[in-house]
Amino acid sequence: MSVIEVNGLTKMYGRTKGIENVSFSVEEGEIFGFIGPNGAGKSTTIRTLLSLIYPTSGSASIFGKDCMKHAPEIKKEIGYLPSEVFYYDNMKVIDLLNYSASFYKKDCSHRIQELADRMDLDLKKKIDDLSFGNKKKVGIVQGLLHSPKLIILDEPTSGLDPLMQQTFFELLKEENQKGATILFSSHILSEVQRLCDRVAIIKEGSLIKVEKISTLKENNYKKFKIETKTKIDPNVFSKAGIKELKTEGNVISFLFKGNLNPILKEIASLDVNNLWIEEPDLEEIFMHFYQRES
Repeated sequence: MSVIEVNGLTKMYGRTKGIENVSFSVEEGEIFGFIGPNGAGKSTTIRTLLSLIYPTSGSASIFGKDCMKHAPEIKKEIGYLPSEVFYYDNMKVIDLLNYSASFYKKDCSHRIQELADRMDLDLKKKIDDLSFGNKKKVGIVQGLLHSPKLIILDEPTSGLDPLMQQTFFELLKEENQKGATILFSSHILSEVQRLCDRVAIIKEGSLIKVEKISTLKENNYKKFKIETKTKIDPNVFSKAGIKELKTEGNVISFLFKGNLNPILKEIASLDVNNLWIEEPDLEEIFMHFYQRES
């Protein structure tokens, strides 16, 4: 079952394109990555899903209900963390969170305390006295306090230190294991690679690709680096599928795509000191898609 369905979603600001003909679906229980550089259209898509802005054309549904027609009903089951958080400065953190909880018609006090403890957030402080990172923590607690079925995160880790990012990722995995579906939007590709099952790549308002992360990696070049006891003749590796062949003394490196067995046979015939075979990271895959589209 699809929790999110987006079909041909387009948002124009006058003659300027926000997003154009964006279509994808997010399945129940999935952690779905939405990646692209700043300005690619990620936030516009999310704000349209949340009916904070209205589309020029196309449609979007959450839990099988139209995002525009059933917005108040849908929002009861959504936790949302925007890329930038703004609050009433004079309120204490606990007052703000209790106010947020009042919209969900259930007692969230235990959950608020539990999340605040995990995120190392002081509930007694005034919002005005918090650093940007601590304001982000308030946003995370606010987004999760009602145990939503769908969690939508827009650049969620900005402002968090590495240790707190780790805690946050653990929290998201726990929520996912309890059944929550997560839409995780980011320009930091290592985060998406670490968390997500599938990913949508967006560029200049248009979707380039929706794919499983495992498939993205499988269908890409592997990086080989070989160190031998004697100098290598680069002609040994003149097979199809090899790119960016470089030799430096006793070290040869190249990218390879295809059946690995012939390459491994060639390597086995050499007097090898060391061998490295690396998967490309999502950053390299991402750049490959962007360059190809350009």
